[in-house]
Amino acid sequence: MRDRPRASLGRILHDLGTTLLDVAASPGDLDTEVTGVHIYDPLDELIVPPGGILLAVGVQRADDICALVERAGQAAGVVVKLPVDVDERVRAVVLETGVAVLGLTRAASWSQVAALLRSLLAEGDLAEPGEGPPDDLFSLANAVCALLDAPVTIEDRSSRVLAYSGRQDEADQGRVETVLGRQVPDRYLRMLDEHGFFKQLYQSREPVYMELDDENVINRVAVAVRTGDEILGSIWVAVHEPLSEQRQRALADAAKIVALQLLRERAGADTRRRLRADLLSTVLAGGTDSAEAAERLGIATRLCVLAAQLTGDSAADPARGESDGQRFCDALALHVGAIHPKAAAALVGSVAYAVLPLQPGGPDSSGEEARAVRVAESFLARVGPRHAANIGAGRLALNLSHVARSRADADRALRVLRARGATGQVAGYTSVHFESLLLQVADVAAAEEQAPTGPYQRLLDHDAEHGTELSATLRAYLDAFGDVNAACAQVHVHANTFRYRLKRLVEISGLDLSDPDARLTVMLQMRIFGR
Repeated sequence: MRDRPRASLGRILHDLGTTLLDVAASPGDLDTEVTGVHIYDPLDELIVPPGGILLAVGVQRADDICALVERAGQAAGVVVKLPVDVDERVRAVVLETGVAVLGLTRAASWSQVAALLRSLLAEGDLAEPGEGPPDDLFSLANAVCALLDAPVTIEDRSSRVLAYSGRQDEADQGRVETVLGRQVPDRYLRMLDEHGFFKQLYQSREPVYMELDDENVINRVAVAVRTGDEILGSIWVAVHEPLSEQRQRALADAAKIVALQLLRERAGADTRRRLRADLLSTVLAGGTDSAEAAERLGIATRLCVLAAQLTGDSAADPARGESDGQRFCDALALHVGAIHPKAAAALVGSVAYAVLPLQPGGPDSSGEEARAVRVAESFLARVGPRHAANIGAGRLALNLSHVARSRADADRALRVLRARGATGQVAGYTSVHFESLLLQVADVAAAEEQAPTGPYQRLLDHDAEHGTELSATLRAYLDAFGDVNAACAQVHVHANTFRYRLKRLVEISGLDLSDPDARLTVMLQMRIFGR
């Protein structure tokens, strides 16, 4: 069997996630093989080969979408900028032609999505088994196949095929579907799970023989690929009977070699990721090395910094938190990369930073910051509840010397959202400037062990000594701008009771509520000391 693993439309959408592309109208199965990417030009003759993805630039209305889908009847899908005008006519045409309609986030550029799709198609064009370097996974799969005299696949924890051996035509239809789609079909995963085979596989360090209750399916022998207690993947062998003891030992030994190769590949990816994070950290910090780091990353000037952080509690499971943070950062990198080719993102600590180059949009920088906020909002809307997070956006940096300031702005905006207890929110620095200043003043007060003074201190002391709530009464009065009816409703007391408490707190504290400076002083102390 010499067929290459094909890049199906469903597989491409799975790899890109919903950050960039989403299905607006589906004919059902998205297993259509994708052969290329093509850009629609209304002035040219429309020629889309079978399996092509058509980028419908400038197409918006449902009538135009219907006409284009009908003309591109052999395409795998038509991509339209969101929001996609989908009605019953569009759904009917999609079902009739089998051409899916996909929605592209408005923040993305057509050139970038074309480049991303073409890169995914290039990645799918894998070497044939045995054609790669002598230590690659395909060669290992072929070696195990020769040892065991049976076709082999190497899969990750999600049952995605990493490599396969020759002789797959000797296996069953399920194996053929697995190799062609680079993923074990769901119905076979359910069957294996219902029989408890995955549990046996991951609990055992020896090969596990699996007899399947299906006359159309050949039995399997599988062994987990692990390093220590961590499961990296598994090796699956299609067999008609259990392996001999000698071949079982050979399969167990092969799992160790595959583990080393997977660790080597993961180490290479981790090294590249750490290098990118280090370079971006250097750019964000400013200083003498920032220009060289920016050049290596290909970062342009005139940019805004985004600081994004997951809001879930990762303390209970630090390993899961780190993994979720990296996936979140990868999604952010994909999103900003689709908008501008010189954007960059990296995880620094628990915060995912992105530098987003922006074209001039007006005489002042507020427009660029607002555009960065819209990009961040679009990203959070795309990832949805899978990644609950907040994002802060810094002010525009006109050159590399301003990048550190933009990063500090983004951090402060993110901190304001954290202090509010927000989730799924985006804030530009200018919109939370004063709140950020109050938090900075509170930091200074805490560092110098300062405490409230004057009338506010006397109120707090009286409340602590007598168990009263006069400070809460004062806060409600000031928050309501002196409206007694609104203030008493806030603290749930009668208006006469509220007026009495107001009179008492003035007597005790000596606060002159008619003095605007006195009111401002006590309001600031309430915000800074948070009582």
